[in-house]
Amino acid sequence: MGTGYLIDSNVVIDYLNGKLPESGRLFMHRVVNETPNLSVIIKIEVLGFNYDQDSNHLVFDFLENSTIFELTKEIVDATI
Repeated sequence: MGTGYLIDSNVVIDYLNGKLPESGRLFMHRVVNETPNLSVIIKIEVLGFNYDQDSNHLVFDFLENSTIFELTKEIVDATI
């Protein structure tokens, strides 16, 4: 398992859309400068958001540079 923060989809969406307050934006800059950690569920939620055409490349670049944690049987069993 990696280190750092597991980022929530609402935070990712607001960060990519420039809607976080300055303190949140500065914090996220530090998190993103490391490798962002996302679950596959968060990836699905982020990709399901309706971005404008100009933001699509930003979203895909962000996801490409993130660590995506897949659902394993152990995670599913622990969650249930």
